[in-house]
Amino acid sequence: MSADLGASAPAAVEPVPAGRADTAESLVAELIRVPAGQVSPSLYETARLVSVAPWLTGHAERVRHLLTSQRPDGGWGPPEGYALVPTVSATEALLAELRTAPAAEPLIRATDAGLTVLTRWLSAPRSLPDTPAIDLIVPALATAINRHVVEADLPSALGHWRAAARLRLPAGMDDRRLAAVHGLIGAGAALPEKLLHALEVVGSAAHGARGVRPTRSGIVGASPAATAAWLGSPAGGHRHPGASAYLERVVRQHDALAPCATPITVFERAWVVATLARAGLAVTQAPDLIPGLIADLTSVGTCAGPGLPPDADTTAVTLYALAHLGFSVDLECLWRYETPDGFCTWPGEDGFSLSTNAHVLDVVGLILTTDPGADRRHVTAARRLADALRQRQQADGSWQDRWHASPYYATMCCALALAGFPGPGTAVTSLARAASWIVDTQRANGSWGRWKGTVEETAYAVQVLATVGRGRPSADEAIRRGHAYLTEGTTAHDPGPPLWHDKDLYRPAMIVRAAVVAARHLAGAAGPATA
Repeated sequence: MSADLGASAPAAVEPVPAGRADTAESLVAELIRVPAGQVSPSLYETARLVSVAPWLTGHAERVRHLLTSQRPDGGWGPPEGYALVPTVSATEALLAELRTAPAAEPLIRATDAGLTVLTRWLSAPRSLPDTPAIDLIVPALATAINRHVVEADLPSALGHWRAAARLRLPAGMDDRRLAAVHGLIGAGAALPEKLLHALEVVGSAAHGARGVRPTRSGIVGASPAATAAWLGSPAGGHRHPGASAYLERVVRQHDALAPCATPITVFERAWVVATLARAGLAVTQAPDLIPGLIADLTSVGTCAGPGLPPDADTTAVTLYALAHLGFSVDLECLWRYETPDGFCTWPGEDGFSLSTNAHVLDVVGLILTTDPGADRRHVTAARRLADALRQRQQADGSWQDRWHASPYYATMCCALALAGFPGPGTAVTSLARAASWIVDTQRANGSWGRWKGTVEETAYAVQVLATVGRGRPSADEAIRRGHAYLTEGTTAHDPGPPLWHDKDLYRPAMIVRAAVVAARHLAGAAGPATA
């Protein structure tokens, strides 16, 4: 079974009935039942389909979603700088819609509000998150918006925008990388795999681009928007019927909307199995579970989705999961990602990922624990990784990472990896600081969260305290309160905002649910602390 899964229609997903909590067994069963994975829709990606694929089933529903999900301030999406990408995407999509659709008053009002808030945001310094392709997306869509305003026959109510200043780029951002991608496309050169995920940024130049090679099922860059941009029109489906079928399946599964990445089979299964196994929960080797993990595992690792490059993060978690399932794993495929600073997510990565390095330490530490005679290279790598994590801990005791908006996720990844490393140079001080930060930042209702208390972030915090904070009265009390919140939260609390980094923030639902199951198990395993 391939992780591409382009030819398989995902089953409908039913929520967990009220009053019934997930279990390890039920999660594994659902992994098999919905092999493509479960990921939340994206405002950015949905708006891109409005703009580049108005011919795709569900167009009216997508436009309606943009209108109803706009914030009171005129923007879209999460708080802080995370709103820029969905807002620039939605505003451009509505302008594109105005060029072909009747100028209904709600559409005009939403477009005007989007232009107003973007003009305000981009005229002042603004801190932006390190999300994938942001330096391609924002220049591409700002240029498209400016072109719409100048060239389109806009309704008179929007006429004042012709005389307004054009959208500028945020401080420190330019369009040079976007121009380089246009150059590659124009020359017919093969694009690096990681750029395929955001192919839609080149607009009509993506249509049938010679240098783009979709997967055998017609998926480009694991992305609905990139795939739609490559098809270009309904006629493009004749070139690759699988791509059209993929898009139809995606919008059908997500009620006409679209996530940034799908399928996520390997990513989802690896994280769920690893999370449950680390917490001491037995993971049943259900049929098709293992094939889904090893389908794309090669000598250079495995990828998070079809059309994406192999990466050290997915590879490390997959190997860790397989080792817990009783497989003998070979870490040879990880060494290509080793750098002087630690491990890169992929060769040529811009930046440093703490969670990637923590996950590599997880699997290397596990090998050292189970095989005391392991290769000396494993010992050296583990020590370097542990040092890298300790050195990058924040002054307050937390960690932050480029693949997740919440410091509670990064802190969990780093703290649990350090706690599991059996070698010399222990991280007692680092772990104590992390536990203190978590205790100090618990909310009055027992939850934790960056913007508000969430079930997801509470699960991460509880896992850290249950692993490295036991025995301290303040930590034990925090665990008790966090466990109570999670017990109530399975039915009483919404899942909170998406927190995982892609082109837009997203939520991998099964991975979050596994984190909650693991946290409740760890919190409940200590007797008095959870009374």
